Amino acid sequence: MSNLNTLYHKPELILSGQRKVLGEVTWQSPSNIALVKYWGKHGNQLPMNPSLSFTLNNSYTETTVKYRNSENGFKFSFFLEGKHKAGFEKKLNIFFDKIKEIFPFLKQLELGIFSKNTFPHSSGIASSASGMSALSLCLCSIEKKLFDLKYNEDEFLRKASYISRIGSGSASRSVYGKLASWGKSKLLQSSSDYFSSDLSTILHPSFLNYQDSIILISKGEKEVSSSAGHSLMNNHPFASARFAQANSNFIKIVEVLNNGNLDEFQAIVENEALSLHALMMSSSPGYFLIEPDTLKAIKSIVLFRKRTKLPICFTLDAGPNIHLLYPESYKTQVREFIEKELLNLDSRIEVIYDSIGKGPIMIKES
Repeated sequence: MSNLNTLYHKPELILSGQRKVLGEVTWQSPSNIALVKYWGKHGNQLPMNPSLSFTLNNSYTETTVKYRNSENGFKFSFFLEGKHKAGFEKKLNIFFDKIKEIFPFLKQLELGIFSKNTFPHSSGIASSASGMSALSLCLCSIEKKLFDLKYNEDEFLRKASYISRIGSGSASRSVYGKLASWGKSKLLQSSSDYFSSDLSTILHPSFLNYQDSIILISKGEKEVSSSAGHSLMNNHPFASARFAQANSNFIKIVEVLNNGNLDEFQAIVENEALSLHALMMSSSPGYFLIEPDTLKAIKSIVLFRKRTKLPICFTLDAGPNIHLLYPESYKTQVREFIEKELLNLDSRIEVIYDSIGKGPIMIKES
């Protein structure tokens, strides 16, 4: 950890008492969909197993942070979709308390944080991943601007990943485009539990424009938060077997993403999705995040695949909504299936058409 302290903990970065500060920065950062899931953590947001995800394109959070001098210590206010959210401020207080040694200058600032999503919050589409990564990118930009730091792009994104992880583990992966991993694996020398790694260069051409159609079974908040779910892994009877399974699947899927084997990709991704929800159901206490319509949709997807032989597969995050993954070349057939069959399972079901994306974008800095 000493090398990370050297890299990221800079107690000398304090504003001079006479310096007047006024500015704002805006970042757009995407959600991601984990192909290999992390479930269970230790320490300060460290994973019990490595994970790997596709970065999305259309499902993102846009966050603006306005900052100025504060005469009475660190203060902030948070707005989501234009509405003040005191409940979110309690969660963000924990995050800011954890990063105060990394960003000591924050105690001299007052922040206004303004966020908006292109997708429903808290419905299993990793709003914490896009939200915390967008905020962390803004904070890193503010630090770089105020102190004229000479980070190159790799150093900047790695620090943003490190900060994002402290707010939300999966957020660490959202700072990279296309494909990112998080968590130490013997397969990748550069891998770390403290920040994510960019794996976009390993992708076989078959995966470069991969589609993700998100079937919204429910847009409501989850009954059990991801944080609570992770904590239930501490005494889970299947924990050690799960961590071994995830490590094995991680190694397998890196090879598959490199060689383009779509059948193996489907087998690993669906195994990971079903294992995740099996862990929830077998926790103590057990709980369900999938809905009856989730199972109906999965059965329809499997039958459609058997009937057409198209290389489609499903996955789920910690929620009831389905991510339907498939190559861009089959977009017409799959979207016809979605609209004729999946959307007709229930009038409340909706769809977000998404795909692999290029990663975060800075919108404005002033």
